[in-house]
Order: sequence, then structure tokens, then C-alpha cells
Amino acid sequence: MFDRAQFYSDERWDAFMQEAEGKETPFILIDLDMVRENYIRLRELFPYAHIYYAVKANPAVEILSLLRDLGSSFDIASRWELDRLLSLGVSPERLSYGNTIKKARDIAYFYERGVRLFATDSKMDLHNIATQAPGSKVYVRILVEGTQSADWPLSRKFGCHPDMAYDLIVEARQLGLIPYGISFHVGSQQRDIGQWDEAIAKTNYLFRSLEEEEGIVLQMINMGGGFPAHYTIPTHELSVYAKEITRYLHEDFGETLPEIILEPGRSMVGDAGIIVSEVVLVARKNNTALQRWVFTDVGKFNGLIETMDEAIKYPVVTSSTVTGKEGEVILAGPTCDSMDIMYEKSRYQLPLNLIAGDKLYWLSTGAYTSSYASVEFNGFPPIKTYFFDSKKK
Repeated sequence: MFDRAQFYSDERWDAFMQEAEGKETPFILIDLDMVRENYIRLRELFPYAHIYYAVKANPAVEILSLLRDLGSSFDIASRWELDRLLSLGVSPERLSYGNTIKKARDIAYFYERGVRLFATDSKMDLHNIATQAPGSKVYVRILVEGTQSADWPLSRKFGCHPDMAYDLIVEARQLGLIPYGISFHVGSQQRDIGQWDEAIAKTNYLFRSLEEEEGIVLQMINMGGGFPAHYTIPTHELSVYAKEITRYLHEDFGETLPEIILEPGRSMVGDAGIIVSEVVLVARKNNTALQRWVFTDVGKFNGLIETMDEAIKYPVVTSSTVTGKEGEVILAGPTCDSMDIMYEKSRYQLPLNLIAGDKLYWLSTGAYTSSYASVEFNGFPPIKTYFFDSKKK
């Protein structure tokens, strides 16, 4: 079992536990003060960058309102995210339509509401933007190799080869659009900082070749997300990422950098959340089995989909009353689906005296949990989320 003190101070843990008291499991607790701290820290470490929070990580109104007031911009993927932000008073100038897979009528919807910054990675999408959002700024997303070193890779489906990106930028100008920049994403929960070095080098090549050969001066680099939350596999601290990435940028672009956009999601809200669950059943599959099956009231379909293939390994701890010798467990969810197994190969350890009714706390679960949860699989309702500010008690 993991030592929760590695992830949360006594003060912060006590605040979580106080908020958890009396609530029916499963549910998510979000510490808004930690979100605030994460935003301020990122702004301090990248003072030259514009922060566009990736709304998909956690689209809760409470989080969006907090980040709005702190001055954040937003990366959005659908008209529903757009409507939510506009309803909160966020101006369209602070929004980027970062999804490269979009319907022509959705592009028109964004354009009619004032959005003028669009991502693309294909000729058909580029033509749709030119038709439905004339004169807009476009940035082309490139494929990045080596994203398998990320816990949640984002390769293949998104982006295009740099040669195609070059052609799309040239065609964007011909179509009356503003060729604005290049974007990339090195993969979510990226632990290899060197992946940014390679991506920035490819971007620099495109910047230089487009200016020299086509007279097109690009103005922006969108570096996406990738910064980590704290799970079971150690990562560098954000300050190390910032130092190295800043060095890479200056090595390729000199002292005067283009406009830089960051799209943090996981690193902004991941550590700020804890899922509180209850043990439903502890069982063995035969009389001599060494592993126990621990079934909980939270699973892949109501918050923990990123445990698919055991990709994201959340720290899991018990309450202080459940202690003693530990043994290996398989952690599984409550639904009638055999895929609803979170950890079987990762050799999680939990106390041998664990019984039904005991609490399990899934740490660093503020990102991609509530937003991924199913609506009504097996009749289970979407997981509830509660918000608090530990510094405003």
C-alpha cells in the first residue's frame, strides 16, 4: 500500500477527510485551492506562455469559473464545452477549438459565436474551416514520435507528418485563412522530457522552411499538455520540465520566442482530486489462491476508465483504521462486465484484514474521471463530485 504522505500533507489530507465525512460513496472530492496553486505555479514557471486549460480533463463549472477568474484561456473540443464557457462569461478570444475532428456545422457554430482560433491536421478539415470560418487563424498539429513513453499516448489518431503540415500551411494561406502556428502533443503523463526537445526541433524546421521558401511567418507554437500528475510511477517535478523545455525553446528559436501556448489538463486538476470508494466484497477464486479479489463500488465505468490496460496507476490507500500485514490483491469494479477490472497485473498490496464496508481512497483522481464516467451502465448513476477550498475554512 502507498504512503499517502508522499502525495498530501497532513493538513491537506485532514481537509479531504473532513469533507468526505457522511457522504455516500463513491464520490470525488476536488480541492479548488490546489487547482489555484497549480495554475499559479505553472504561470510562474512559464511566464512567457499563455495557458489554455484543457476542459476535457474536468469540465466542472466550479473549476472553469476559478480558472476564468485567474485569467486562464481554454482549449475546447465541442460545442457543448463552448456553450458552457460562454455561459460563464468567458470571451471567445480566450478560446481555441483544439479538436482536429469536427463537423463543418460545428465549425460554423464556433465562428458565429466569435471563436477565431482553430486546430487542423487534414485537408478536408482545413477546407471546412475556410468555408465555415473564413479569415480565421489556423494551427496545424504534427505527429510526434516516441509518445509511447507517455502513460496515456496520443499518437496516430491526431496530427500529420511535418511534410503534410507544410502543405496545409501553404494551402491555408491560399484559402484566405491566417496560417498561425504549429501544435503538437507529446502524450499525456509524459515522463520523458526529451520528447519536447524533438517536437520543438520539428516545429523549428517548419517555421524556418516556411519562411524561407514560402514567405510565411508563423507566430505561435501550441505545445499541448503532457505535464504529469503524481501517480505511483515517479516523475520529475514541474520545475524540471519547465527548465528543460525553456532551454529547448531557446536553443531552437533564440532569445525571441514565438507565442507559446500550453494546454494543461491532468497536471492542473489531477492531484486536486480523491475518489472515495467502499469495499463491496473481498473474495478468493479458490481455496489456495494467494490473490484476493477486492470489489469496490467504483470502477472503470464510473470514473476509472484510465486504468484500461493498467495505463494510469493511481495510488490507493485505506483509512487509518485498516492497517497491518498486506497481501496482493486484484482490484475490480461493481458492474456486470468482465472488463471492469482496474488492476490485476500491477500487484497492488492492501491490508489482509480489509473487509466489506472499508473505505478505499484513490489519490490524484481529479482529471479524466468524472468526465469519462458512464451515464447509466448497469443503472449506476454518474459519480458525484464535491468541491471545497481547504484554505477558506
